[in-house]
Amino acid sequence: MNGPRDARARGGAIEQLAARWLTSRGLALEASNQHAKGGEIDLVMRDGEVLVFVEVRHRADSRHGHPLETITATKQRRLIRAARFYLQRNGLSCPCRFDVLAVTGTPPEFEIDWVANAFEAP
Repeated sequence: MNGPRDARARGGAIEQLAARWLTSRGLALEASNQHAKGGEIDLVMRDGEVLVFVEVRHRADSRHGHPLETITATKQRRLIRAARFYLQRNGLSCPCRFDVLAVTGTPPEFEIDWVANAFEAP
């Protein structure tokens, strides 16, 4: 039976895969699973001087839609609020962007779609 613990473990494994994948493309991992009131940031990475807030989305297949389709306006607002909290809590003032990494498939076959600067904070 697949319960919440299994889902969390799978989510954590996918986020680790995403962090390694992005690191191999030149980004540096700053933090992961950053909780803030009303939201969570999966990965915080550096791309040069830019702080990158990464939302990782996974689906085993795309029968019910692609993982990128799950980033709704409500989800974007929660991520922006969590990012602002992260910046304030850490006393940071730097250029930022929001990326989405969509992972489709099951081990060992994954397809990864990376959308850099997927949306902007107003």
